[in-house]
Amino acid sequence: MSSNYTVVFDANVMYPAPLRSFLMYLALSGEFRARWSELIHDEWIRNLLINRPDLKPEQLDRVRQLMDKHIPGALVTGFEGLIESINLPDKDDRHVVAAAIQTRAEAIITFNLKDFPDSAISQYGVTAIHPDEFINDLIDLNMSIVIEAARRHRASLKKPPFTASEYLDLLQRQMLPKSVSRLRKLEIAI
Repeated sequence: MSSNYTVVFDANVMYPAPLRSFLMYLALSGEFRARWSELIHDEWIRNLLINRPDLKPEQLDRVRQLMDKHIPGALVTGFEGLIESINLPDKDDRHVVAAAIQTRAEAIITFNLKDFPDSAISQYGVTAIHPDEFINDLIDLNMSIVIEAARRHRASLKKPPFTASEYLDLLQRQMLPKSVSRLRKLEIAI
């Protein structure tokens, strides 16, 4: 990966706040270019509000605005005309592939690998990658940026504050077993 390596975050990796925040800190490293669309924002926000009625739409709109502000160029537009031509197992996921095509992304970061089969998306030069594999690849390429992103993310968590071990437990609950296993060896730096 390099700063030219572009990924689209699917809504399901933005839904859980701890994973979304960690991915944002990783994106700020400049090691890759993170992308998403308003439709992806709408999807994760809609699903989160269904499951968390204690949250207010205004709170999540603020998160959306902060994401768009802090990751320059992240918001993909102009892809809507591509949606109908894409064939996927779940037609509701076509907008994600269309955004990836529009922004010339190499990968879609998603938990739902089955929804983005290689047979359907490889023709566009795109592959689907589980977030644990993606972060693990970042560790292989530049451990220091992952450690720094984790350190900064942990430092931002103040209510309550987390020890390094508790923070890694939090990431473990985000379905990142391989990445957490590797980061535990350097827990003192986090």
